[in-house]
Amino acid sequence: MASFKERWNIKSNWQVFVILVVFAVTGSTSAYLSKPVLELFGIIKDEVSNWIYYPLYIILIFPIYQVLLVSFGFIFGQFTFFWAFEKKMLKSMGLGFLVPDKKSPE
Repeated sequence: MASFKERWNIKSNWQVFVILVVFAVTGSTSAYLSKPVLELFGIIKDEVSNWIYYPLYIILIFPIYQVLLVSFGFIFGQFTFFWAFEKKMLKSMGLGFLVPDKKSPE
């Protein structure tokens, strides 16, 4: 726990616990929600090749996960942490243009 607290600049063990719970709930929920979203677009596992279904399933998990991470972070009272985490993750993936930094007018 100490390494998480140090790396993430967190003060209490309770906050570490809540953050780990949010990560777990977000991962499970995004995987669970991806299947109905694929079905909404007419992509059903039994009717499509596994070579098409699973890559689409995995690709779809990513944006759902990003939205849910910040949403669950808000619900669990850790929005500031997860918003900063989200921006850092998107920037490291080369998608930083999706969340531009606010800069003061010059």
